[in-house]
Amino acid sequence: MGRSRIVRARGITKTFGEVVALDDVDLEVDAGQVHGLVGPNGAGKTTLLGLLLGLAVADRGRLEILGTPVGRTLAVPDGVAGFVDGPGLYPSLTARQNLTALARLRGRPSAAGVGEALEEVGLTDVADDRVRGFSLGMRQRLGLAAALLTRPRLLVIDEPANGLDPAGKRHVHRVITRLASDGAAVVMSSHRMDDLAALCPEVTLLSTGRVVFSGPVGKLAAEVGDLDHRLLTADPPAARQVAAGTPALRVVRGPGEGPDEDVIVVRGPVEALDGLVVRLVEAGVGVRGLAPVVPPLEAAFLALTGTGSGTESGEAGETEEESR
Repeated sequence: MGRSRIVRARGITKTFGEVVALDDVDLEVDAGQVHGLVGPNGAGKTTLLGLLLGLAVADRGRLEILGTPVGRTLAVPDGVAGFVDGPGLYPSLTARQNLTALARLRGRPSAAGVGEALEEVGLTDVADDRVRGFSLGMRQRLGLAAALLTRPRLLVIDEPANGLDPAGKRHVHRVITRLASDGAAVVMSSHRMDDLAALCPEVTLLSTGRVVFSGPVGKLAAEVGDLDHRLLTADPPAARQVAAGTPALRVVRGPGEGPDEDVIVVRGPVEALDGLVVRLVEAGVGVRGLAPVVPPLEAAFLALTGTGSGTESGEAGETEEESR
């Protein structure tokens, strides 16, 4: 049975003065799906999330959420929750008081679901601490807890793992996965390729307001072509000789030619690496590690947006902190 369509956008265009934030954008998200939005700063991700939350309206195009057309008003159907540019919180109130106030504003019993939401995002121990003392990651988790109070059928979140430590990240991933398994749709933006790869079966890649790719993560990664891989073996000189004789592979850095003296860097399609491993085993060379220099999803991002080469010889690209 097919899943119900939660978000259907066709030809969405949004401008701010002379700036075209979104240009003829299509987007489809089904129930039970976690869909990732990725792109460089200024690509239009936040604008698109804002449209889904009813914070702005498109200039042109058609947008349906939960089967309801969203027209020239800021109203979106019940069942939509989330935040962009960080959650709106009252810093002088505690975490529990923030959620209680939001529950009252939404016409719910003041304590309904507050404790459960705090527990789900891992904030029970600080429930009675004032939010002004919270870290960025704790605020992100509290914003997610606020969204959970509505039991959303569509959750829209911007950089959900921003500022999170490993424990906080685990809580957020668990919440997102649980919502999707319960039939909700999740649309999330992130600069963290590891989060997108872990959570999102499908992604939409935006660049300068236009969609340059939309579809399964595996297909996006496959479109990259040749990738650089670091190879660590028990016998680097012998491994280099084997790699040089493997079809479709090229050695771009040999042992002793970089800071990691025992590491070899080979370039080629992912499929060719299978042949390399087989040849190394046949040659009696122990393989201790084989991993991409740049993860495939990140390499695809760099290639399609023109923001870097994603290769060993040109690892330009942003650090995690610089990209935010």
